[in-house]
Amino acid sequence: MCPREHPGGLPLESHGGYLIRVESLGSLPLRALAQQALVEDGAPADTVLTVSVYPRRKIVRLALDSALTAGRRGAHWYSTHHALARGLSRATGVTVHTYVYDPQEYEEVLAFGRGQHVGGERLFYDTVDLPECVDGEFDDAAFARMQSRWPLGHLAWVFGVERELLLQLHQMKPTRLSLQASEPELSLEHLLRGIAA
Repeated sequence: MCPREHPGGLPLESHGGYLIRVESLGSLPLRALAQQALVEDGAPADTVLTVSVYPRRKIVRLALDSALTAGRRGAHWYSTHHALARGLSRATGVTVHTYVYDPQEYEEVLAFGRGQHVGGERLFYDTVDLPECVDGEFDDAAFARMQSRWPLGHLAWVFGVERELLLQLHQMKPTRLSLQASEPELSLEHLLRGIAA
C-alpha cells in the first residue's frame, strides 16, 4: 500500500463548528441563543460568533471565535460542547450538526434535532484501510469514494454538496457577530440571499 500522509484529505488545518441548512435567518434569535450557549458551555464572555454562508444551498456554518476554539485543540472543543446546536435545533425545527475535522486524527459529525442528540459518527483515520496502489500510484478515485462514506462525506451528501466544499466553508469570509448584550442585533437574512454584509 502507498503511504498517504493525511488520511483525512488535503493537509488542511483543524476546525470545527455548527452546520445548519435553513430557508431563513430573519426571525432567528441568533445572538440570544449564542449568549445562552456561552453560559452553558463555559465559553468566555468576549467570544465572537462567526457566520459563514454558502447561499446556493443555504448552508450556514457557525463557529465560536475564542481562545477555547482556536487551532487543533479548539477544533476538538466542538466534540463536547453542543449547547448552541441544541438551542438552534429547538428554535428552527431542523437538524443542526456539530462537526470536528482534525486531518491528523479524526472527523466527527453529531446531529441534534428538537434540542436532543439524534445521531452521529466519529471516524479515526488510523483505523481506515486505505486503497491499494495501482502501478505505484495512490488510487485517488477510490480514496474519494471512501471519503464520501465518512462522516463529513455523508453530511456533504445530505446537504447536496461535495465534501471538499463543506471542508472549505471555514475559509469563507465570515460575518462576525458580537455576543455582548449591548451590541445591536445584526440582520443576517441578507447572507442567505448571497448579499455581502
